[in-house]
Amino acid sequence: MSFISYSSTRGLKNLGSFSDILLEGLAPDGGLAIPSRYKFFDKNELKDLSKLSYPELASHVLKCFVDDIDIETLKRLCDSAYTPESFGSKEITPLTYLGMEENTDIFLLELSNGPTLAFKDIAMQMLGQFFEFVLEKKGSTLNILGATSGDTGSAAEYAMKDKSKISVFMLSPEGRMSSFQKAQMYSLMDEKIHNLVIPGTFDICQDLVKGVSSDINFKNKYRIGSVNSINWGRISSQIVYYFYGYFRAIEKTGNPFMSPVSFSVPSGNFGNILSGYTAKKMGLPIQNLVLATNENDVLDEFFKTGAYRVRGLSETFKTSSPSMDISKASNFERFIYDVVDNDFERVCSLWKQLNLQGNFLIDDVESIRNIKKSGIVSGSSNHQNRLETIKNVKEQYSRIIDPHTADGLFVARKNLKPEIPMICLETALPVKFAETVFESLGNIPQTPLKFIDVEKKPQKIKNIEANVESLKSFIKEEIEKNDS
Repeated sequence: MSFISYSSTRGLKNLGSFSDILLEGLAPDGGLAIPSRYKFFDKNELKDLSKLSYPELASHVLKCFVDDIDIETLKRLCDSAYTPESFGSKEITPLTYLGMEENTDIFLLELSNGPTLAFKDIAMQMLGQFFEFVLEKKGSTLNILGATSGDTGSAAEYAMKDKSKISVFMLSPEGRMSSFQKAQMYSLMDEKIHNLVIPGTFDICQDLVKGVSSDINFKNKYRIGSVNSINWGRISSQIVYYFYGYFRAIEKTGNPFMSPVSFSVPSGNFGNILSGYTAKKMGLPIQNLVLATNENDVLDEFFKTGAYRVRGLSETFKTSSPSMDISKASNFERFIYDVVDNDFERVCSLWKQLNLQGNFLIDDVESIRNIKKSGIVSGSSNHQNRLETIKNVKEQYSRIIDPHTADGLFVARKNLKPEIPMICLETALPVKFAETVFESLGNIPQTPLKFIDVEKKPQKIKNIEANVESLKSFIKEEIEKNDS
């Protein structure tokens, strides 16, 4: 097993092993952990990977980043995370053919068949296995502090609820999630799970998490970790399904191995598409990564203009694809670090400017060249686009999709290239956003048996003020109560 060192996007070196950065969340200097190198798979290696089952593939991709867990243990953890019982089939992330448009095969990569019906389950089930193994090895406990715009919260809570060494403190924005999303999270009555409701937006929740995590003494004393996509364990786990989706698309189209495909990715916090970008860096033949936003189009604006301008509360719109109602993408810093050729001093300068002025501009020739080389293209959609896309997909392909997936498909259709398959990532099952689906189709999508009447169950939440000291006070009180 070769050594992989981790450093921060803000310059701090030697952050430790994979297990260390897994438990840390933000780096001590406020940056994000990144590996020292990326494995590049050649054609023969990719062919070998294409023959593997999903858990086997996961272990081979993850071992490129996991430097302190032996391969046999890693395989066992992947086998435990990715079971037919949890995901409904041995495929874990099946690839479904929709049809041909403009001489382009369009596929749907099903990422939403896990315990909470959203793509976040793919990484969270793996994180649950990693956390349990590492904490047992270290003889330690972990208090996870996270923020959710809808799906991360429930995926994390369902993955961690049976883990004896883990407590969860999950922040969510008041009134900005669907009824199903709220019920799925808030109806969990586990005493180690705390749902904290914050006035404002997801961005405010995310800022609070970073505010607590940047207090190194508090973070260390109370063993604070993260499950948001600032955690490299999340990003690395999500890379796997890009490989799996590519291999299945080549099989289904009969195209030559190593011929390119494109992926369309609904994007809010930039974690999902960053995983695809990393897969491309690792040798996967990806032509384009199509970044799809809703009316909160900060990322679309950047890829069209080079200007990154975060929005305040009044400009962060409440939409019918609420999991993407985000105006400050945490993972974007990792991408910009690459764009500026790993110049951490420039990253520090850009984020200082962002914090002071709310914006920055990337306009130098080399950085623009790197952005183009990434293959990321972008677009946005609105409520009416979502309704029409959901209706069209149902009529044309007899498939019901959720509004976030509709954002992805709408933007994908504007970026089709002849004979280059387009794989659209399904981000959630439609039942999680039944109100919007009903508005489009006139009927409610089917609810899986385990979630029937979930919205009628009692819910447990704690409303707290949107400031770091109130959050720290609540966390401290709960942890000291449990430790005593």
